[in-house]
Amino acid sequence: MSESITLQPGDALVVVDVQYDFLPGGSLGVPGADAILPVLRRCLDLFQQHRLPVFATRDWHPPDHCSFREQGGPWPPHCVQGSRGAEFPPELELPSRAYIVSKGTERDRDAYSGFQDTELHARLRERGVRRLFVGGLATDYCVRATVLDALERGYSVYVLIDAVRAVDVQPGDGKRALEEMQAAGAQCISTGSICQERISQERQA
Repeated sequence: MSESITLQPGDALVVVDVQYDFLPGGSLGVPGADAILPVLRRCLDLFQQHRLPVFATRDWHPPDHCSFREQGGPWPPHCVQGSRGAEFPPELELPSRAYIVSKGTERDRDAYSGFQDTELHARLRERGVRRLFVGGLATDYCVRATVLDALERGYSVYVLIDAVRAVDVQPGDGKRALEEMQAAGAQCISTGSICQERISQERQA
C-alpha cells in the first residue's frame, strides 16, 4: 500500500458510472457495488472541502444501443437515456458542481472509457488537472478503460481500491484489471491513504 498522499491543486476525483443499473437490483448490477457508496461519499466530501473538481461519468445509451443483446451486444439493456436506471443514486450525493460526462451516446458506438468521444480530457486540462483519483464501476470494464486512457494522456492516476467493484464475468477479472492498471503506471491505494490535512490556497477561482 502507498504512503499517505496529500491532496493538492491539480487533483481531481473521477467517479465512474455509479448508476442505478450497475447497483444490486439493476439490470446489470455489480455484486457488492452498493458498499462503495459511503466510501465515495467521503471522497466527495473531501474533494469539496478542498475545492477540488469532481467529474462523474455515466453510460447514457439510446434504447437500441449496440452493446445490448437485442442488437447483438454482450449486455442486457442498461442506462438508457432518461431512464431511472441511468440515474445517479441519491445516496452518492454528487455535488451540484460536479461535471457530468455522458458516454456511449451513439447507437453504433460503444464506450467503456470516460475519455472516448467525450470532452473529459479537455475539461480536465481546462482545470489544470494533473492527478486523477478514480473510483466507481466496474473495475474490469469502465474503470479499467478510463484509467488506461488517462495514463496514455499523461495523467498520474490513483485507483481507489475500496471504492471500486468488479463484474468478474470470469472469476478474477477484477484482480487482473487492477494488475493491468498497475503495470501501466497506476497506483492502487485505499481512500484512507488520502491525507486529510488542508491543502494550500493557491487555487484557481
